[in-house]
Amino acid sequence: MVGYVHATNHESAAMFDLKALIAENEGKSLDLAEQYVNPAFAKVLRILGFDVNYVRGQGQYLWDDKGNRYIDCLGGFGVFACGRNHPVIRKAIQDAMDLDLPNLVKMGPYKLSGLLARELIKIAPPGLEMVYFTNCGAAGVETAMKYARAATGRNRILFCKKGYHGLTLGALSINGGDEFRSGFGDLMPATMVPFNDLAALEAELSKGDVAGFIVEPIQGKGVVIPSDDYLPAALKLCRKHGTIFVADEVQTGYGRTGKMFACEHWGIEPDILITSKALSGGYVPVGAVLSRRAVHEKVFSSLDRCMVHSNTFGQNDLAMAAGLVTLHVLKEEEIVENSAAMGSLMIEKLTPLIEKYELVKDVRGKGLMVAVEFGAPRSMLLKAQWALLHKLDSSLFPQAILMPLLKDHHILAQVAGHHQDVVKMIPPLVLNAGDVQAIADAFDTVIASCSRMSGPMWEVGKRLGSQFLKRNKAEEPAPVA
Repeated sequence: MVGYVHATNHESAAMFDLKALIAENEGKSLDLAEQYVNPAFAKVLRILGFDVNYVRGQGQYLWDDKGNRYIDCLGGFGVFACGRNHPVIRKAIQDAMDLDLPNLVKMGPYKLSGLLARELIKIAPPGLEMVYFTNCGAAGVETAMKYARAATGRNRILFCKKGYHGLTLGALSINGGDEFRSGFGDLMPATMVPFNDLAALEAELSKGDVAGFIVEPIQGKGVVIPSDDYLPAALKLCRKHGTIFVADEVQTGYGRTGKMFACEHWGIEPDILITSKALSGGYVPVGAVLSRRAVHEKVFSSLDRCMVHSNTFGQNDLAMAAGLVTLHVLKEEEIVENSAAMGSLMIEKLTPLIEKYELVKDVRGKGLMVAVEFGAPRSMLLKAQWALLHKLDSSLFPQAILMPLLKDHHILAQVAGHHQDVVKMIPPLVLNAGDVQAIADAFDTVIASCSRMSGPMWEVGKRLGSQFLKRNKAEEPAPVA
């Protein structure tokens, strides 16, 4: 008899014990990562003091091996909209496994992907009718570029300066940060335009060879919010010049900005909408590319081209179950509404810091996508410290905020981008008012410390300055003989 029988006794079930394996290797995660995965990243974590041994996550919180609770303002780069380890999402995925579904039959219909596609179209901006499933945001970006080329018969893609769309080779071609593009050779034809600049956009579109314009409604790097007329006018320009308008909502989708999709803030109806991250429920990687039917039919244009664009795992049952239950939880628990309310409260609590401290330049955001931007202080002594840190490295100052936030206040956050004095927060959307107050109080305390001569700016300079000097020295060109 070909096949196998499920284990029904203790001996068979104990052949692999994940719990025991984790216990046996407790505290070794960073060492293993350094040895086998990414030594450079492991070193960075140690230098910054971010080498915390987290042992549990629930909702908006993480716990370390010493029992300390942390407010997670990083959220897996926006993955945990519904919070970590949500019990309803976990139960749905367990149910999908218990059902022994005929997963990935390939030459046959899929049980769950049509159901998830139907639910996505219900909540999408008007005009989007078709769904293609991917495993991540970058794969969605690759899909959108192919769709735009097929729909228009053109090759060139426009993207925005400081935009971020992923790091696979095609997506890298439309990455607005040189720090990511450098070192990987020639990329595909694409042109960068300034974000929020309609004249520059029209100048390129008018050349008549642009297949698609891809844009984040709110740029993730820096949390840059466009002027109210930019996106509607950009859409009109794309329509005028026959260019596909692609909204990259990989990070901004599913309630992040206080709306289901950030496009809703400006009434945008894109030709293609790319999503991922939060759709996973924090459990199973999944992405979805929503498009107009006319665009979709240019790709899958005949029977013999029905699989001209495909991937192996895109419609797998666990990912589809995760997506379905995530949409359910977002609706039933009013998580999108909570994002809007808590985001407004956070901006309200943080904005007074602009007047209170000369280091704080701006507080901005929509929903729970919030940035605190810092700028050069006016007073002479602080200005000297600021100048020294920026001379060592233009990305160094935010660590004077982030390191004490983590160490002293147990708040995990991130720098908003390379060479930016911006701290960004994209926490799980289940954050509550107590969390917001704790975050605001922590920022107040840390910035007050930074405003003293012997505060975190001085400590960061001592601790990290030598590392950046060594790196800069190593990057100097060798002398010519």
